[in-house]
Order: sequence, then C-alpha cells, then structure tokens
Amino acid sequence: MHHKDLKIKLPRLMDKIQKLGQIGALPGGGVCRLALTDEDKEARDLLQQWMKQLDLEVKIDELGNMFGIRSGKSSGPLVMVGSHLDTVGTGGLYDGSLGVLAGLEIVETLNEAGITTARPFAVANFTNEEGVRFTPDMMGSHAYSHTAELENMLNAKAVDGSNVSIRTELERIGYNGQLPCGDLELAAFLELHIEQGPVLEAEEIHIGAVEMVQGIYWTEYIFKGVSNHAGTTPMPLRKDAGYAAASTAQFVREQVLKTGGNQVGTVGLIELSPNLINVVAQEARVIVDLRNTDEGALIQTQTALDAYVQRISKQENLSYQKQELVRFPPVQFDKSIVSKIEERARALNYSVKRMPSGAGHDAQMMARLCPTAMIFVPSVGGISHNIKEFTKEKDLERGCNVLLQTAMDLLNLG
Repeated sequence: MHHKDLKIKLPRLMDKIQKLGQIGALPGGGVCRLALTDEDKEARDLLQQWMKQLDLEVKIDELGNMFGIRSGKSSGPLVMVGSHLDTVGTGGLYDGSLGVLAGLEIVETLNEAGITTARPFAVANFTNEEGVRFTPDMMGSHAYSHTAELENMLNAKAVDGSNVSIRTELERIGYNGQLPCGDLELAAFLELHIEQGPVLEAEEIHIGAVEMVQGIYWTEYIFKGVSNHAGTTPMPLRKDAGYAAASTAQFVREQVLKTGGNQVGTVGLIELSPNLINVVAQEARVIVDLRNTDEGALIQTQTALDAYVQRISKQENLSYQKQELVRFPPVQFDKSIVSKIEERARALNYSVKRMPSGAGHDAQMMARLCPTAMIFVPSVGGISHNIKEFTKEKDLERGCNVLLQTAMDLLNLG
C-alpha cells in the first residue's frame, strides 16, 4: 500500500479526545488540567497506557516530557510529532491534546498497515506548555532545546501560592524521568494544533501551513508617585501614577496603529494602589504585551514605548521601574516542511493557506534543534482557552491526515 493512500480513522481519534476530555472535566464541556496536578498525572497515566498498547517504547525525561517511540529500519534521528496535555484553568478539549493524540493515531494507522518506516517515529507530550501554574510557558520544550536552563526550570516554584517546585511535583506524581533532557536526536518536528484564532474559519480554509510564530515582548512598568486627596490636591502639584498608566495604555494603542503591518499591542493588566475612588494613585503597575512577525518593527515599537514611559514619568514627576518579563523573537519554520504541508494538503484536495501563528507553541522551541513546522486546523469562532473551544470533526480529520502524510514524507517513505 502506498503511503499516499493511508488515512487515519476519525472515530478512533474522537474516542481518545473524548476519553481524555473526561479528565479534569468542567461543567459545560471544557477541562482544567494544570501542569503536574493530580489531573495532569491522570492524563499522563492514560497517555502512557495508550502508548504501551501501541507497542511504543515509553521514555520520560528529567523534566517529565513524555516520548513514545516506534522503531524504524534505522536507529538514526527521530521524526517527532507532539504537543501538550496540560491546559489553562478553563481549557477546551483540543488545545495541545490534539497534537499528542494525532501522533498516537498515526502510530495506530502505521501499525494496522504493517508499515515499518525508515526513520524511527516519536510522539511527545511536553511538560507545562501553558505556563499557568509554573512559569515560563513552553517549559518542557524550552528545557529540551535549551538544556543549560534545566536546573532553573526544575527549581521553578508554583505561582498558585503552594510554593512547590517543579522538581517536587514531578517526584510526587511519578514523572521525574531518567532520560537526560534533550537526549533524543531529532530529524524533524511537527505539531498539529488548533488555530486558536478566527482566520481559517472566516476564510473557509481547511489547513494552515504555519510559516512562523510571531515575536512576543512582555514588559512590566511600575510608576511610583504620591497618594493624595482627590479634592484638595491641585492638578499641577500631583504625582499621579494612575494617569501615567492610563496614558501609557493609550500610547500603546496609538503606536501600534502607527507601526501598522502585523504589529499588535495589548494592555491587559493595570493595578493601582491604593485603588480608591477619591485618592490619587501612588503606584501603578502596567504590563504591556507587544507582538509582531517582524522583529525590526517589534524592537522599534518597544523602543518607542520605553521612551514614552520615560517621558511621561519625567513630565508627571514620577519614578518608575521597568522589568522585561518575556522576550521571544519571531521564529521562522523550515521552508521545505512548510511547502510539504502545503503540497500534502493540496494532494488531499484540502484548501490551504500559509500563515503565522499568533500564539506561542512548543514547535517554536524545537525549531532551534531540527527542521520544524506546524499545521493549523480551524477554530470555530476563533475561540480558545475557553470551555466553548471547538473544532469540527471533519477539520480534525483533515489536519490529522495532513500530519500523517507530511510525517510519512519525513520518515523517508516518499
């Protein structure tokens, strides 16, 4: 049987999505499986059981990343597909899970067809992609591709108030593995994911061939002024941190529109202190999220923002502190794999569009190590990180078939 005729079995994939979706299930249909909680352990245990049923060799590394390995004719570098099983507090059934379960479905399809591929194949589940309970996000793939940072990651403390570390939680749930982090040699990495945005659905396109992940800069500014009475303090004599925060938020919007292109900017967090109706704020904390596919434009926007914050602080007689929280430059995916995804989608008569990813993914970390790309399928209403997250079965099937065909090419069966 030629691999171009291979197809996945949708009912089998849906069955696994539903079974996994029962772990950490929320009323109304979503899931909560924060990294390294009991729910995450239960999901990992189920994944491990499924991997063993498919005769995969299960390996777990020092950060709890899980790999199910199917041997090939050669024992050289692996072709890996994967994503993550952890979710945000009100997650859906598809974000992350789809990319892992699609990998299992490919294995099952190959097993059924009795095919041994030239290269070995691996299915991965990366630890703490969401970065909700522990930061940074994309932690498992980050440690895998930047092994020097492993110790810092293991010592990271939960931000939920429990103050437990990744290390102690991995031990507690039994996923402190022996495999040295980053040890498996990779020929290529592929990640199938829901778009989490509205573009594919709005344009009625089946498949997104993801060319890159946009750069993300998060910067925290803390303005410090003086608390004072709202009625008795004349305007020129105020040191109003709240005004500086509001003015910065407005500047972000104006600067982003001025930059144009793919530049976006968000001020989703402003905290005022003492946060009282009739008191001039003595302190304001603002976090700005800037993203762009163009690194030069992203740096320019950030530079303009820094200059503005300095200017407004001086004007209002405030002091301020700045902290860079996240600095991810844009990541380009492998051009030849992106083209392959496009070709494979077209060969299956699916419409396809090249596009950037607006969110961060494990694939952007793995791109440091080996040729990497992503496949997107439509998200209904563009909704994700929400219990209403939904992708139609037909779209899940299409995405999984494109993943299968692209993986087969990379496994050297073409």
